[in-house]
This record gives sequence, C-alpha cells and structure tokens, in this order.
Amino acid sequence: MDGLTPVEQRAPGRWQIGTVAQVKQETPRVKSFRIELPMWMPHLPGQHYDVRLTAPDGYRAQRSYSVASSPLDEGEIELTIDRLDDGEISPYFHDVVVEGDQVEVRGPFASYFVWRGEAPVLLVGGGSGVVPLMAILRHRRRAMPELAMRLVYSVRSAEDVIYAGELDDDAVLTFTREPPEGWAGHTGRIDAGLIAQGGIEAGTAFICGSNGFVEAATGFALAAGFDPQRVRTERFGPTG
Repeated sequence: MDGLTPVEQRAPGRWQIGTVAQVKQETPRVKSFRIELPMWMPHLPGQHYDVRLTAPDGYRAQRSYSVASSPLDEGEIELTIDRLDDGEISPYFHDVVVEGDQVEVRGPFASYFVWRGEAPVLLVGGGSGVVPLMAILRHRRRAMPELAMRLVYSVRSAEDVIYAGELDDDAVLTFTREPPEGWAGHTGRIDAGLIAQGGIEAGTAFICGSNGFVEAATGFALAAGFDPQRVRTERFGPTG
C-alpha cells in the first residue's frame, strides 16, 4: 500500500481545525468569524456547526453556532457569536481569538430548520436569532434573487442590529427599546402589523429567537394564514 495518498473523510461529524480568516465586529456584543476549513463541504442555509475548545488541563467545552454564510462561499464558513459573560466559549472568541488563530469545529449539522429553495419565504428573527435567517437571505440574494423573500427583524436598539450594512429593501425592522433618531418605521414588539408589513402572505415561515419571541411570532404567522406545517421554528437559548 506504499505510495497511496489517504483520502480525507468529507462528512459531517468529524472534528477539523479551521483557521480564522476574518473577524468582524457586528455590534458591541456580537462578532462574526470567517473560518477557512480544510474539509469544507456545502451546507444548507439554516444548518449549524459545533465549536470545541480544549483547556491545557484537558477540559473541553462545546457549543453549537448557526452558519451565517451562504453555501456558495466555498472553503469557508461564517459563525456569528453573541458574547455571553458567563459563557465558556463566546468570551474566548470575543476576547482572545484573532485572525490567523485556529479553532476546532465539526459540521454541518441539520435539523428541519433548513431552507431548500421553497418560495415564497417569510423570515422572522429576534436579536441573534437573525443569524441562520441571514444565511438563507444571503443565499437567496446570490442564487435566486427573483424569489419572494422578506426578513422581519426585531432588535432592541440601533447598536444591536447585526449585519446592519447588509439589510436592504428585503428587510423590515422594529426597535423594541430605543429606535434611532428620526425613525419612522415600526417600534415595539413584534405584532400582526409587522408580519403584514413583511408582505409575504403565504408560503414558508422561518422563525428564530428566544422562546417568548418564537411563541409570539408563530401565533402572528398562523393568524396571518400560514399553514402550520410550513412554519419552522428554532429557539435560541442562553448558551455560551
């Protein structure tokens, strides 16, 4: 068998060492990390990767983070991480990790919360729940720009808007606490009017955020006429 080159397994579930190619400050508490992967494989918008840190004494901590990038970004993924002060992994990424560092990841992993090209689509996100929705929106913009899709995004204040430079006419925002000066759009929590403003009256809805946010948004989507079988939800808990 001498002379044969071993072929690396290209399948989710195997840990690999990625290199941080870019770090971007999205908000005061959120950063995006572009990670180059030696065993990259296309993901579906909505999938996630596991991240693992190993301490010098052998202790390991592991968390899951949604992929924010389009699967068209060959060779790399983007993970957007919200800093939780009592977390084990997010403070390390925010306070320690810089471009050129290596991190251990595995994936992509799927749930039913993935977009496979259905249309039309309503995306509803609260806070950092926008991350997997952004992967869907970014992919649609590049692969199927004619497809009907709208993002409804709820944030506390202007400084909390993740991907602020990328939100365009296909996004509708509401500010629950401090709207920016001169803001003439929606303010306050998500409601039926905001769902209607999204302009998608039927199709598939992807809803991601805290438990309370998901419950409320799902109720408004169902009341607007969405088929319960086409309302997909993902709940973000305080994992760090």
